[in-house]
Amino acid sequence: MRIKKALYLVLTLGMAIIILISHDSTAITQARTVDPVAVPVSASKLKQAFAQNDIASVIRQLELGWKYNFERYYQRRFTTPYLSLEGIQLRLNNLQKSTNQKTGLVYAVPGAKQLELILVPPTGEPIHKTVVVDRQTLTRTAQDFRLETVNSSSSPDDYLPPAQQMYEWLIQPIADEIDTQQIDTLLFCVGKGLRGLPLAALHDGQKFLIERYNLALIPAFNLLNHHPNILSDTKVLAMGASEFSNNPALPAVPLELRSITQNNWSGEVLLNQDFTLENLAEARSRNFGVIHLATHASITANSARESYLQFWDQRLSLDQMKSLNLQTPAVQLLVLSACQTALGSAQAELGFAGFAVQSGAKAVIASLWKVNDVGTLVLMSELYKHLGTTQIKAQALRQVQIDLLQGNITIDNSSILKDSSNPTLQAAIKQLDSPNLKHPYHWAAFTLIGNPW
Repeated sequence: MRIKKALYLVLTLGMAIIILISHDSTAITQARTVDPVAVPVSASKLKQAFAQNDIASVIRQLELGWKYNFERYYQRRFTTPYLSLEGIQLRLNNLQKSTNQKTGLVYAVPGAKQLELILVPPTGEPIHKTVVVDRQTLTRTAQDFRLETVNSSSSPDDYLPPAQQMYEWLIQPIADEIDTQQIDTLLFCVGKGLRGLPLAALHDGQKFLIERYNLALIPAFNLLNHHPNILSDTKVLAMGASEFSNNPALPAVPLELRSITQNNWSGEVLLNQDFTLENLAEARSRNFGVIHLATHASITANSARESYLQFWDQRLSLDQMKSLNLQTPAVQLLVLSACQTALGSAQAELGFAGFAVQSGAKAVIASLWKVNDVGTLVLMSELYKHLGTTQIKAQALRQVQIDLLQGNITIDNSSILKDSSNPTLQAAIKQLDSPNLKHPYHWAAFTLIGNPW
């Protein structure tokens, strides 16, 4: 009798184990195949979700739809895991604990007759606001804002009115909630016509947006590398060219590269003839956590194939950037100090906003327009100084931009001059013309794309 009972127990336990294993295998299989396929945004379905205040459905449609747009632009699939609204908030909450920065995710969705705003905090219900402004008016004002900001001779009377109007539409409706939530960092995930905005130069009538928050632009939260930054003990590979056969010269580049590696960071400089794809690939084996490229980068309105980074002996088209393989080992930050984007073009905006995910780097700092050589030289020198003292990339960029716009930093008192022990470098810097670095032309172009932490 005891033998029969024991046999029965063994058989029962065995069946339970088989059922459990089968259930777990099914769960694992489902988890591996749960990621939905990226599809274009359906205007009617999105409108219906907004009307029903189904924000989880809205965010799902935007994440998948915008991922689809970026995949079409770059002609490749991005195999990143999918996070729902619940997963996004859980990730934001975890990041707050690990970085001591409270991040809010802002979706801005232009429609035919309105602008839809969503603020996703780490905890609590998302905030949805509708702003009555038609697409034509929004687009025209955004273009005025960009054009007046990129004009280094424009006055505050020129660039502040559109900067304040864009702030009124994009930020003011959710400003109280941002402050109530005590949010430090804003991640902007925005739609067509808004990805090329110099967000740092939005103005509330008293201060620029960058004076209040750390800022970052992302293509979609599901295309973002969420792992916090590791910059301690990181080396920088500083590469670039001052002379080109088919582009204007960049005479301050040698100063820029030397200042980074001599005064702030340990690293290596590869200039002019040494600035090649082969040398970059070879240097990757030495595990540089930061790669700085001081060269022409052009993002055109046509395609990723016609957009490029200029190396000494060849151009690397934007659709080939994945060949740099910057995710293995991980590059924490890729800096492009002489980038130029076709302002106002929806296609070029896709190229700019998708820089980080296409390159494989956790984050990219790039400029929406080509900034004056001296302005770039000062900003980059100060940027690396702050990157050495803070683990938050967006915070480092923000501090430099604030110093410039408030007039705290000029060519004469910048760290590039004060900290340099190289007499030749000091003499070369003193010979450069010193522009008015307080103008947003010099600092607002630089945008952090991707992981801000």
